Amino acid sequence: MEKNLNLSIWMVVTPNVLLLDYAGPVEALRMARDMGANFTLHTSGACDSIATTAGVGLTGIEPLPEELPPNSLIVVVGNGNEVVDYQTPAARSVVNWLRKVPLSDTRIASICSGALLMAKAGYLAGHRCTTHHSLIEALKKEEPTALVEEDRIFVDDGRVMTSAGISTGIDLALHVIEQYAGPELAARVTRRLVVYQRHGPNDPQMSPWLAWRNHMHPAVHRAQDAIAADPARVWSLAELGAQACVSARHLSRIFPQHAGVGVVAYQQQLRIACAKDLLRNSPKMSVERVAEQCGFGSARDFRRVWQRYCGDTPARARD
Repeated sequence: MEKNLNLSIWMVVTPNVLLLDYAGPVEALRMARDMGANFTLHTSGACDSIATTAGVGLTGIEPLPEELPPNSLIVVVGNGNEVVDYQTPAARSVVNWLRKVPLSDTRIASICSGALLMAKAGYLAGHRCTTHHSLIEALKKEEPTALVEEDRIFVDDGRVMTSAGISTGIDLALHVIEQYAGPELAARVTRRLVVYQRHGPNDPQMSPWLAWRNHMHPAVHRAQDAIAADPARVWSLAELGAQACVSARHLSRIFPQHAGVGVVAYQQQLRIACAKDLLRNSPKMSVERVAEQCGFGSARDFRRVWQRYCGDTPARARD
């Protein structure tokens, strides 16, 4: 995704919206915006105020726009009782709006049962997708051609993204932040939210910028923040210890204990992530120059570390 381009995000809500489906991702996106992401946030719907599952109301909701600007993202938020809620005029208005208004470059995402509204509007035909585990069969019935994946936190299938809902809306929001504003900012939002990073064989692959941050040790987080801000720098343990406000010896002990990975391995995998980005987006840059830009001592050292974590060669990965 093109970084620094303004992304207009439209959180679309309907009556009896599940409050955490809305509040979790919109707060993550709002924090990213306040930290420098070029996001414009809107909350829109067919009604200017609606009830939520928590018994409180949402007011100040913008009307569904007749036109969307280029580079927009629609996030259809889930509800508390989709069987009843999605028969309302407001929900039907959202489906009709989804069918008519999005542009060819508009991406569409859903939180929880919002996938059912996406399916009704025709966006999941032939696409990989997911939803809350209790709604898997309903989604398959709503769109028989959808490739519904079970036990997934979220699925990114290009133009459409879907999440399992509830707290996983935050995971999807962090994914969006990483795509559009970069992994370093996504990591800072993750830390601000104090979000546990989920790991498992059915989860999407965890970005190295977000991995190993599911602990609560402030000194280790400070050291990780320093490395993430400048992964190409040759950091000594003494320098990192100064950043973390602990001794080098203490840092060498607590870093693997809390992060689950050593300092060197952590920095190497961030450097590999930077190298992957350069190989993908700078096809004319030589492997030697990529190695230099990412902080490796030589192209030979770069290839050795790459093989350790990726199993092939940088040149083959670029091809």
